[in-house]
Amino acid sequence: MGQPTHAQNWWRSAVIYQVYVRSFADGDGDGTGDLAGVRAKLPYLAELGVDALWFNPWYLSPMKDGGYDVADYRVIDPAFGTLAEAEKLIAEAKELGIRTLVDIVPNHVSDQHPWFRAALAQGPERELFHFRPGRGEHGELPPNDWPSQFAGSAEPVWTRLPDGTWYLHLFTPEQPDLNWAHPAVRQEHEEILRFWFERGVAGVRIDSAALLAKDPDLPDFVEGRDPHPYVDRDELHDIYRSWRTVADAYDGIFVGEVWLPDTERFARYLRPDELHTAFNFSFLSCPWDAGRLRTSIDETLAEHAPIGAPATWVLCNHDVTRTVTRYGRADSGFDFATKAFGTPTDLALGARRARAGALLSLALPGSVYLYQGEELGLPEAEIPRDRIQDPMHFRSGGTDPGRDGCRVPLPWTADAPYAGFGGEPWLPQPSGWSAYAADLQAADPGSMLSLYRAALTIRPEFGDGPLTWLPTPEGVLAFARPGQEGRLLCVVNLADAPADLPAHSRLLLGSGPLDPQGRLPKDTAVWLRG
Repeated sequence: MGQPTHAQNWWRSAVIYQVYVRSFADGDGDGTGDLAGVRAKLPYLAELGVDALWFNPWYLSPMKDGGYDVADYRVIDPAFGTLAEAEKLIAEAKELGIRTLVDIVPNHVSDQHPWFRAALAQGPERELFHFRPGRGEHGELPPNDWPSQFAGSAEPVWTRLPDGTWYLHLFTPEQPDLNWAHPAVRQEHEEILRFWFERGVAGVRIDSAALLAKDPDLPDFVEGRDPHPYVDRDELHDIYRSWRTVADAYDGIFVGEVWLPDTERFARYLRPDELHTAFNFSFLSCPWDAGRLRTSIDETLAEHAPIGAPATWVLCNHDVTRTVTRYGRADSGFDFATKAFGTPTDLALGARRARAGALLSLALPGSVYLYQGEELGLPEAEIPRDRIQDPMHFRSGGTDPGRDGCRVPLPWTADAPYAGFGGEPWLPQPSGWSAYAADLQAADPGSMLSLYRAALTIRPEFGDGPLTWLPTPEGVLAFARPGQEGRLLCVVNLADAPADLPAHSRLLLGSGPLDPQGRLPKDTAVWLRG
């Protein structure tokens, strides 16, 4: 067999744009983003220069957890459109050179899913979930003491039914966990994969990819016990090997949502017969600190190198505080457990760092995920408490602000109602939101949008080659990558003083201007031709 072509390896260095449909663009004016809205904005995405779109779940759902409670994988939720529209969107994007990835949520389904409704009616479908009798004299206690997967939540992961039995849900009660030891569960998901590959998708993002398999005895949780009763169990790898066989038949790819502190175990998911890529959460959660960022980059590249898998880089997603806000705080890292209302933020500082962070992430070897609105420099929105919809907020007892702040509908046109999103948005847009509108930024060469467009135009020159660190003063990151026309350099100054630039022949792009002496100011990044 010959070597894989560039087209087959597109995912190794792709820029993949994350579309949270509900908040992207509203095509029918009902206040909810939809597929018609996305189709209308395909020229914008093509001009931005992205290689693929990853869609958060667009399936039939009661929306108890933003669509991650799926009732039917083969039906588009009516709020978003129809299956025929999804097929048109996939085809139209492909005509513009943009591939499509869909989201699969294999750990659980909605409590409105036909399987679970049949299970509640005492059908044999109960075997497809985790139903158990309770403990205690009258079965009044949950079967075990597992903690909820929603950070800050002390609520149990078991719900008791009128007949006295309990069912497991690592997330909300409306999201019952599937029993992956049952062959029907595996068969159904492989058929779902084929269903979407047949419709032209190029890949699948796997939600909560390390949670599917459970210890069949469902023992109590003991901190540090190995193996964990429901995280990163060895049985998972056989599941993903079967999935890989399906994907390979369509030249499809997988990206897994795998939160694991053990880098060796993380890398197991990326073996050649399992997942193609997995999200790199250490970089996403890393504070704006030169030493910490370099360590994250080094560890990420090191854990991927032995298995030949490309790294992935991401600054923000639909669950995480937006980069401009996070980088403008005293604690610029991210941790679900530390989210709080009213955290002081310097948005000007955050925007400066976010611009530099964009050039840093886009210069690294591997693929990059860009969450919608990051290219506009959107900050995290403060959602009035009476408008919050995220279950993470309610399950924390109201202490966690939830994830709605990064899900506010996008501003497209400055002088249009609701900043051109469409109808009155399902989440309120803050005052002044129109200042971030795409049409304003497209006309401003100094805007965040213009920076991203320029960076994505240049980025293919970096190719897929290795990274070599260059000697720098403390607080400055600089590395070289082999380019198509000679060596390319990326320099990021996180120190307090301006930094001298290494020898170079040309300045390709900067996140901000150099100082009058030609030095790199604090919180600024540049791309140079060596």
